[in-house]
Amino acid sequence: MFGLVRPCRHGMCASLFKEWMAHLCGLCLTLRTEHGQASRLVTNYDGLLVSVLVEAQSQERSPHRKAGPCALRGMRTAEVVDAKAEGARLAAAVSLLLAAGKTRDHVADRDGAYARRLVASTAGRVANRWDEAGARTSVALGFDPAVLRDAVDRQTLLESTSGLALLDLTEPTETAVAAAFAHTAVLAGRPANREPLAEAGRFFGRLAHLIDAVEDLAADRATGAYNPLLATGTDLAEARRHCDAAVHGLRLALADVDFEDRRLVAALLEREVHRSVDHVFAGYPQGPGAPGPYGPPPPYPGQHPPGHHPPQYPGLPPQGPFGPKRPGAGLLCLAGSAIFCTCGTWQPPWSPHNGRSCGDRCWCSRNCDGGCCDCCECCECGECCDGGCCDCGCDC
Repeated sequence: MFGLVRPCRHGMCASLFKEWMAHLCGLCLTLRTEHGQASRLVTNYDGLLVSVLVEAQSQERSPHRKAGPCALRGMRTAEVVDAKAEGARLAAAVSLLLAAGKTRDHVADRDGAYARRLVASTAGRVANRWDEAGARTSVALGFDPAVLRDAVDRQTLLESTSGLALLDLTEPTETAVAAAFAHTAVLAGRPANREPLAEAGRFFGRLAHLIDAVEDLAADRATGAYNPLLATGTDLAEARRHCDAAVHGLRLALADVDFEDRRLVAALLEREVHRSVDHVFAGYPQGPGAPGPYGPPPPYPGQHPPGHHPPQYPGLPPQGPFGPKRPGAGLLCLAGSAIFCTCGTWQPPWSPHNGRSCGDRCWCSRNCDGGCCDCCECCECGECCDGGCCDCGCDC
């Protein structure tokens, strides 16, 4: 979908991270199994939320299998969601349809390399194959691909129309994600969950669209490219209010969903979405046109203190304040990623928290007011022990 839930920023413990990777690898392998090697290019972080939602509602509808060694996992085997799982198949179909629409949009706009006739022609043929493949799988699962196709077309039309409000421009994204989220209830055999999941999808789609707009704001302003914030004259304070309202709405909608196991859903769609919103606005100064009343967000797990420049190591990606820059394709085995996977309880040698107590190293407990609160979710048990990690037997 849109990259709102990004693995390199996940402050989850090892057990939940393993479950998340099972869905990521499962989506990639499902694309290969059903649509060929080339289709694995559309594997994306947010698309696998469809697979996560199906399993969270009905674990028996999401069988797992052991996958062979893969270079992206450091040539290790892993337990992954099976390609027969309907959630993984729907995630693959949605990813293909949206990738096809986005590629066609680039071709139509003649963006970058797409301005070259040969590149545009090849990309157009690939987009057609992805669209046909995604439609076949969608129909087989009872999901109407026209919902996503129409959303892509309507988005293009709205962006060429003047005088619209910001939320008018986010509507196609909201509708597309709502449809995909709602259909997970059908696949899981939980029809009562359709309405709250559709509502959750609308809020998530709105957030994805707005976060993307804020992230691209400086570049779009410099190049003159279309940006919904610039097109509607929306300042960052108002954009932040819309994001905070959507985060709140998403949390309320998910509270009405009947899950068998909601831990991974809560980690991704509640905690990590909230952190993504904080992070994207953190790069803008306070004051007129800035996030306004919102104070600076807490640091992400593993974030280095201001002015600190971590050492660079040969063969590893350059280190930024949030770990490796652009780790790429789900490669999460480098030093910065280990911090995220363990809630910060593992710290690299240059970290000021290296060698200290578990409670001091754990990002969750360091950012709890009073040292003991519900945010101690690195152990996912809601308990704290003297401001440190709790003794619940998890992999934290």
